[in-house]
Amino acid sequence: MIVLHATIAILAVVLLIIVLKVDPVISLVTGSLYLGLAAGLGFEGTVTAIVDGFGGIMAEVGLLIGFGVLMGSLLFAMQALQRLVRLLLTVLGATRLPYAMAAVMTTLFPSIYVDVQLVLASPLARSAAPQLGRNGLGLMGGAITAGILVGYVFVVPGLGTISIAGLLDIPLATMLGFGLLIGPLTAVLTVFVYSQLLKLGFWNPEGDEHASEALLEAEALADEHAEELAGGGHRSVPSLFVSLLPVLVPLALIAFGAIAEAAGFSTPFIAFLGNPVLALFLGLVGAYALAKTSIGNTLTDEAMSKGFDTTGQILLITGVGGSLGAVIAATDLEQVLGDLFSAEAGAPVVVSILLAWLIAAVLHLAIGSISVAAITAAGIIGPIMGQLDAPTVIIGLAIGAGALFALQVNSNFFWMFQTLLGVSTRGALKALTFVTALASVIALPLIIGLSFVV
Repeated sequence: MIVLHATIAILAVVLLIIVLKVDPVISLVTGSLYLGLAAGLGFEGTVTAIVDGFGGIMAEVGLLIGFGVLMGSLLFAMQALQRLVRLLLTVLGATRLPYAMAAVMTTLFPSIYVDVQLVLASPLARSAAPQLGRNGLGLMGGAITAGILVGYVFVVPGLGTISIAGLLDIPLATMLGFGLLIGPLTAVLTVFVYSQLLKLGFWNPEGDEHASEALLEAEALADEHAEELAGGGHRSVPSLFVSLLPVLVPLALIAFGAIAEAAGFSTPFIAFLGNPVLALFLGLVGAYALAKTSIGNTLTDEAMSKGFDTTGQILLITGVGGSLGAVIAATDLEQVLGDLFSAEAGAPVVVSILLAWLIAAVLHLAIGSISVAAITAAGIIGPIMGQLDAPTVIIGLAIGAGALFALQVNSNFFWMFQTLLGVSTRGALKALTFVTALASVIALPLIIGLSFVV
């Protein structure tokens, strides 16, 4: 019954938001209350899970979101992101930009926490979208979805990838090699297929794009600043490279910390500098100092004010998204799935791959966390790995592909994506939920094909 109740709760949230136009915060809390009570958590247990879920997400990503949004607002006000987009478009051309972003983010940035990647990439995606035509925002949204999340489950040191490798005793070097074969190819193919669907009318800007007033006002303010700067009313902005240092330095610190930990030479000081919260805070301080010295106190303060407005909205929706996932995690769904699939041990290779994919996909649909789904699926399959006639690394990749499937409303990432990209709930279901489902399905035959040559 718990599987049925979890399905009802998730469908109810989607229908409340899309059909009845109920605010996402109210819809998510309603779904959480239903599931907790229907699953037998009781009145106190349900409310406790909701509160703990909200608090847990805030502890995990609250400061990251706040620092990242404020930094993005300052960089936008200094025209740094807009100048970067113009440079990328000049070098790559509009048609290549989404593919380049997907491939680079999948290959080079998995060491960066996915929420941090989203916070840093979304202003760039919004800035580039108008150059790509009517479907530009949908295409760029799908590109950063594929770039961030495919790398997360396939490429070391993505958290999902490392978790799977550790639980299944797969050497990281082996996981890295196979992941670099599957990950970038999956991301690029996903963007290609998705772009073809967009050409057929899959994206509708009128219904799929819905930026918050705070986000629109922040961008309008930045455009006004750009005109003022162009008119010579303020000191000139720094060079593009200097303007991007508040982003590049945190990325370098986080990546170095992850590499040091994986290679075994990390120290408490290196771990301190590589902590995403500290790294983004240093980036924020750098952006603030650059803005003060280039665009002046007034424009800097206005950009910070708009950033605070946007942050509050994102934090509330993100938090209640975490509440639904916490309520689901408090049920016995994991045990139900473990009992359901353990009887399938001893299956042929292809069946084993499909089984691993299915377990992880069902867990992700229910729990709303890619990493938790991957960890739980690996925990379920690990004890029976010896009975499966398939290489362990292949099963690990299949788990990663399944855990990627259809990220949706019970994930805090979904609500961050919707707000930061300036799309409606329906738009997020297309550019995020559909794209992750597409990437998950595209990866599956690639993994099956790879199993025949391993």
